Parts: sequence; structure tokens; C-alpha cells
Amino acid sequence: MAESRGRWRWLLLAGAALAVWAMARGGHGGAPDAAPRPSTASSAAPDAAPSATPGGGATTPRSDGVYDPADCAAAVRKYAAAAGVQPRLLMAILYNESYKPHDPGLERAWQRYKPDAAFGVANMHRAAFDEVKRGRDFAGRKWEELPDDRDLAVEAAAWYLHDLNRRLPAQRPAGHTRDELLALGYNAGAGNMLAFARGIPPGAQAQSYLDRLHENWAQAGRAVAR
Repeated sequence: MAESRGRWRWLLLAGAALAVWAMARGGHGGAPDAAPRPSTASSAAPDAAPSATPGGGATTPRSDGVYDPADCAAAVRKYAAAAGVQPRLLMAILYNESYKPHDPGLERAWQRYKPDAAFGVANMHRAAFDEVKRGRDFAGRKWEELPDDRDLAVEAAAWYLHDLNRRLPAQRPAGHTRDELLALGYNAGAGNMLAFARGIPPGAQAQSYLDRLHENWAQAGRAVAR
């Protein structure tokens, strides 16, 4: 009985800690609600991705339990090449999504606390995963596997970006780059991405995600160039 009470106490503490992180960093599904400050263009802006050779190899968690998105570099290069997306963009999104611990046990504890939570190192929701896997090599896999299989999480994220890219119009008003719009689509959904592409400014939550993408852009480039 004491052991059982201790286990539930740990789960509640884990859920509370993750709730604090989630509230502090925001989540997916932002809408165009308020005009943010204009994006600043620089040599480190998205679309300036370094060349990388696709690699393979399974991505396994570190023995000390610490999660570093750079550990997924081989999977990022492999699946970004297969999906035709920028490896640097995919890596930067993994950095954006690393605001919470990506430990399988903690993720499942958090999911019990919040049933609609996202899973895996790319923080993908069930509906998005079930949609993106259709007709793909991983069509037989399940969303519940994402916390335990980082390669699967990276592969699904790469193909989700691929699908978003296909929906972007070729001609758009001057403003966000294609990579920025894809990142916004990953965070806020395809409908909002298309609104941003038409010139509607992102709301506060989506703009915060874009700001973090810019902050993570340099280290994402270094990670995929390993």
C-alpha cells in the first residue's frame, strides 16, 4: 500500500511539473489573433540550411536520461531527405519541442493527466499522426509508440512538414519564408499556416514559436552538420 501511494505521488508530481513547463512554453494550435512585432531577416534565418548527407541508425535514449535533440541528427538527416524537407528546419523544430522531458514514463504520466497531450520528441498529437501515416512506410505503427521510438517520431514529423509544404501556394505576399511558414504550420496547423501565408500576422503564441525557431536555428545547423 505504501509503495502504491508513493508511485501515485510520483505521477502527480511529474504531472504538475510538466503542467508548469507546458504553460510556460505554450503548445500547438495557436491562432492568428494579435499582430506581433515584424520578423527580422538575417543570415541565420530559416531557408539557409547547410548541406548534410543522409544517415541512418536507430536513435536511442541516453543512459543518463538526458534528452538532446542533436542525438537525433542521423534520423533527422535520413527522414528529412526522404520527405524532401530541410534537415535544419526539422532539427530546429525538435529543439522547439524539447521544452518538456522526453522520457517515455513521464510522457505517459502526463498523458494520463492530460489525455489530449502530444507524444514523442516531436510532440505530435494522435490525429496528426494518424493522418500523416496514411500510405506511408509506417502506416502500421501506432501513435502510442512515439515515446519509445524516436526515429518514428522524427519520421512522422518529417512527412508532416512535407504535407504542409505541398499545401503552401507558390506565390505569396512578402513576409515569412517558406521554412518559417512550415514551422508555424507545425505549431498552429495547416489552416493557420495558410492564413499567415496570405499575410495575416501570427498571434502571440504562434509568434513565440517562431521566435524560438530563430533562437534555435544556429544550433540546429550545427547539429545536422555533425
